[in-house]
Amino acid sequence: MEKVRVGVIGCGNISATYFRNLKEFAVLDVVACADLDVERAKASAEAFHIPKACTVDELLADPDIELVINLTVPQAHAEVCLAALSAGKHVYVEKPLAVTREEGQKILQTAKAKGLRVGSAPDTFLGGGIQTCRKLIDDGWIGEPVAANAFMMCRGHESWHPDPAFYYQVGGGPMFDMGPYYLTTLVYLIGPVNRVTGSARITFPKRMITSRPKYGQEITVQSPTHIAGVLDFASGAIGTLITSFDVWHHRLPFIEIYGTEGTLCVPDPNTFGGPVYVRRQGAEEWSKVPLTHGFTENKRGIGVADMAVAIRSGREHRANGDLAYHVLDIMHGFHDAAESGSHYELQSQCKRPAPLPIEVTPANWLEKLHD
Repeated sequence: MEKVRVGVIGCGNISATYFRNLKEFAVLDVVACADLDVERAKASAEAFHIPKACTVDELLADPDIELVINLTVPQAHAEVCLAALSAGKHVYVEKPLAVTREEGQKILQTAKAKGLRVGSAPDTFLGGGIQTCRKLIDDGWIGEPVAANAFMMCRGHESWHPDPAFYYQVGGGPMFDMGPYYLTTLVYLIGPVNRVTGSARITFPKRMITSRPKYGQEITVQSPTHIAGVLDFASGAIGTLITSFDVWHHRLPFIEIYGTEGTLCVPDPNTFGGPVYVRRQGAEEWSKVPLTHGFTENKRGIGVADMAVAIRSGREHRANGDLAYHVLDIMHGFHDAAESGSHYELQSQCKRPAPLPIEVTPANWLEKLHD
């Protein structure tokens, strides 16, 4: 299979993980990287043996690049995605797809008009942990999913992230930062959502950075930092999701799914592995389930590789734009419901992406993902 030539825009905090992982997928050839700070791009190119470091405009003008990976901050996601599409390139973007629904719609519409593909993180749902959960559900281990609970609660990022201010700007907050992991997983396991409602607040209007190099700088918080939402799935299941940057400690699970025949405990959707636990009706204790799939270590970038194989084979890729937009619509729906005091009826839908074949491993993934 001919390799897909890739250019990466954005050489910030998350890029090193992508650069390391992308080299493991034979279908990908990372030929260039770019950043607003060209010196940072040059440093990444040298560290990861990338042939070309350049400006964003130079990367977009390179006719050899077929797929752009957009690792910029959320506020720049739409601008860079649209520029890449306008340059005739497929695009895969870090989460969220865009800051606003209007931007997300424009990305999808532009791609469709040009016959190009849009992919989006997170791709953690392709890891062995959540793939195992999907198989358990599809095989009927817990019966029909009735309800789900999901919790992402911490005290925020200003104590460890080198540049945390964007987490508290419009398009940030715990919902837009971490919500995509949880919502993508819930949609992948249970299906699309018809309606949501929610409540939200900004608990601390000012935050002090205690990490380096911006220690002592103050952040003005512009996005809700505690959001509680309810989801009505198209299947009839009801979900609850809480995301928060206002909680010091808790003892709640990441995700639990409750079915007519038992309960499934889903691992951290921000990781690729387990553990996975199930407890069926009548069981006296939980059973730890051996993972049925590979890719249990940090494999951020597998969504790009799956997209590249799909480009060559013509099938649908799993971490696709419709899924990402549906998640974006849900996240805005929680905020809209909180402001209006009423339910929000989703204006988007998507298909549950196909599960990975059980026999897929890091050694044979190219052959098995071709179809």
